[in-house]
Amino acid sequence: MPSFRWDRRALIVIICGIVTTVLWILCIWQLVLRFKPETSLPSPHPQPPFCRNNGVYQNGSCLCPDEWIGQRCEKVNFCNSSTYTTNSSQSPSQNLSFTTIVVGRYGYSEEKCEDSTVNAGTPKASRKCSKIDGIPTLDALVNVVNCSKDLKSLMDQLNNADNSTDIISSIANDTLILTSVPEKLTTENIATAADIAQKILKDHSEVADAAVATVSQLLNARVSEFNFTDNILTNVTARLTKTLEEFSLSGNAVQPHIAVQYVALKNLGSKNTTTARFSAQKVSRSLQSQNIHVAENDSGSTDTSDTDVEIQINVTKNNSSENGSIGFVLYQNDKFFPSKNYKSHFDHTKQIISGQVANATVNDVKIAFRPQYSASEIQLHDYACVFWDYNANDWNTTGCTKEGDKMSLRCRCNHNTSFAVLMSFQINYKYAEPLEIVSNIGSGVSIACLTITILFQIITRKTRKFSVTWVLVSLCTSMLIFNIIFICGIENPNAKKNDSRAPSKDNILPNSDLIEPPAEAWCTAVAVLLHYFLLATFVWTALNAAHLYLLLLQTLRPLPRHITLIMSVIGWGAPAVVVAITLGTTYRDGKPLNYRQEEFCWLAALDQERKVSPTKPMLWAFLLLVAVILLFNIIVFVKITVSVMWVENKNLTSNKKKSFSKKIFGTLSVAVVLGVTWSLGYMMLINHEQTNVVFSFLFCIFNATQGLQICILYTFTSPFFKKKVTEIFSSVSLPEIPISLHSKTYYLLKFRSKKDTSGTFKLSEIFTEETSLSSNDHTSMKAEPTITASRKVGRGTETA
Repeated sequence: MPSFRWDRRALIVIICGIVTTVLWILCIWQLVLRFKPETSLPSPHPQPPFCRNNGVYQNGSCLCPDEWIGQRCEKVNFCNSSTYTTNSSQSPSQNLSFTTIVVGRYGYSEEKCEDSTVNAGTPKASRKCSKIDGIPTLDALVNVVNCSKDLKSLMDQLNNADNSTDIISSIANDTLILTSVPEKLTTENIATAADIAQKILKDHSEVADAAVATVSQLLNARVSEFNFTDNILTNVTARLTKTLEEFSLSGNAVQPHIAVQYVALKNLGSKNTTTARFSAQKVSRSLQSQNIHVAENDSGSTDTSDTDVEIQINVTKNNSSENGSIGFVLYQNDKFFPSKNYKSHFDHTKQIISGQVANATVNDVKIAFRPQYSASEIQLHDYACVFWDYNANDWNTTGCTKEGDKMSLRCRCNHNTSFAVLMSFQINYKYAEPLEIVSNIGSGVSIACLTITILFQIITRKTRKFSVTWVLVSLCTSMLIFNIIFICGIENPNAKKNDSRAPSKDNILPNSDLIEPPAEAWCTAVAVLLHYFLLATFVWTALNAAHLYLLLLQTLRPLPRHITLIMSVIGWGAPAVVVAITLGTTYRDGKPLNYRQEEFCWLAALDQERKVSPTKPMLWAFLLLVAVILLFNIIVFVKITVSVMWVENKNLTSNKKKSFSKKIFGTLSVAVVLGVTWSLGYMMLINHEQTNVVFSFLFCIFNATQGLQICILYTFTSPFFKKKVTEIFSSVSLPEIPISLHSKTYYLLKFRSKKDTSGTFKLSEIFTEETSLSSNDHTSMKAEPTITASRKVGRGTETA
């Protein structure tokens, strides 16, 4: 049987080609899956098309915007735009224009106070829209403010005023206008306006509408202006909330940020017990009168599926001839209830519901909240049922217990006051998925190839300068360790922990609405090691660039003495200094997330708003440093490729008459070892989803396989390596492949070993080609293939 052997070089090329092809196929497959349009299943409960005027269909009914009411949001709930002409003997007449005004609310003129006045930019007038006989109607009275007055002068006027309703009404309306631009209110303005509203509600309830509207505007002021280190503001807001509770026993008012309602206790019969229920639902963070419901003798379950907050108060009427009542006050935020112990970080609803009872005894209070927060960003961890303790000016849990879950936060208390739930959240970290197939295979192949390269460079170190070997071995070593740590430790162990447990039964007051995830020392250690070895890899690429420049372009100058020692100190020492400084400046107070991310074990980059922050170490301790190194490497790369590879240099004999393929090969060799492909990582910062994904996969392919590229270019293509591989595989032969070819024999061999009587197809020895750019390379072995064909003619044989 004739024998043949595979082309050994072709075998290596085929194996490397298969690996590269598989990686590219996986990359393309991932891209196709990423960009494949998602097909959404039809909703089992499609939204009916009958909600008009931007109404929202929810739980079987339409939730209407402020301007519309009705089952289908078809009824008008606003007054049209209007113009009013003032007529006063003390000032010239002027035209005032008003836009549409929602029923029950105040609208403000488009005309503003002049810049020369103390109230520059504040509306000049206000007007209320009321409903008369079911028809939205503008009040005939338009309140015009004196632009030279301020809140302090109004306070002085209130303190010195008689009990005239007209004067009190004028003060209340002027205060309303002067607080109509919440973003302009200061801490002093808020304290003064709150004091005016409190006194009007307490002593002049007949003009309470304007006072409650003023309170609503104060609740919309900037959080930063509620500086409760000032005792004046603390005392004023405490008096105001107490007065609102007293006012709720007999008054009704609904404004965007506050609702006041009451229920009069009727004849309770022999049991003398009843339950009053208050519920509220809001749309677009605004309270609406049509979504506020109050009822007596209603002890239904506190189901908050269609409400934001609900409270039930069970009372027993006292044996008295006086009428009893139950009042409710709902605040849309906690700006009047500043806590010294509970700190808030997130933008979520913090509604406060107050219950007040007159001439009755409280038996039981049930409260249910449905908090509104961004579930994609944060997830509820726990909550506490609390009430406002006026003695301590803070929240307290005494007398309250928890009865709910994460969907419906329910509380039960044995007393009445202002209630709330204090929630604690965890950031909904999008933990990195287990390593993609591309990253796993690419990093695994790189680890194997880098190991081969390191061993090969050490074994063949005598064939080249020691500094050349040392730079490449150091670069490969740092890259190898980085890849090993990356595969073994990049995933955060917290990702495998499921925090879907129900809230605890213990009603414990939290210190903050932010709960840090469990600290993982392992993840922090991995982040430190990855930071160090990746920085070391880039520093060694820069040192390699400088070394190549000195060897190839500064050929007439000798290399500096102790260059290997100098490069070692820089290559391994500089990254250690950077990592130490980064840890020292960010890892404070035992908070590892100042240094690393929670999603995976790498440097922190985002702030609490999930935006890239310049204060995080990812930018200044990595990206900026790597950008400088890559810029240096690219400059050296261009200089070397142009001066050495593509332009004839008389000082270098190795670049004379090189083939185009050798020039390409040399260019790729320099590009890979200098890490030029890492610049693709900066293209991933492009703010375009599909472009970002494309560069992400290109970055993954080129850099996950960088070890494979170095191995191919600096090991597999070396003549010494090829010679040793040829010797190793020379004893390996593969079986013949007989093919009948009509008495013809074809040889792809250099020599015929024997005569054959049947057609046979054989492979020749390995083809080799010298591709090294080194002047010390071993002589390559070349075997020129020949084709021998023989054909039987009669008794003889004809050979070509």
